[in-house]
Amino acid sequence: MVSLTDRAGVLGQLWMNYRDDKDFSEFIEYNDIGLPMAYFLAEGLVKELTPLGEQYIIETFDLFSTQLGLTEESYNLITEDVNLGSILALSFLLRNKDEDPLAE
Repeated sequence: MVSLTDRAGVLGQLWMNYRDDKDFSEFIEYNDIGLPMAYFLAEGLVKELTPLGEQYIIETFDLFSTQLGLTEESYNLITEDVNLGSILALSFLLRNKDEDPLAE
């Protein structure tokens, strides 16, 4: 289970690093409330969210996970900190697990 704090941190990183990236434009536009809200929470700009605010972050994170092909169970494979880099690496590994990188 990924905590709300980790979800907010991941989404905040995503929003700051990819908000101007054309490959993420549809996701960023669709989640125009959840992403900045996650950033504000992760950076301590807001101290507490309403239940609706939490739901925006949860739903945005779930959509992001779905787009990466990750399930709640797959997050148990992350042995380090849950952050944007570890999630992207996990998604890449799971999508390419049947490919031998040394095969020609």
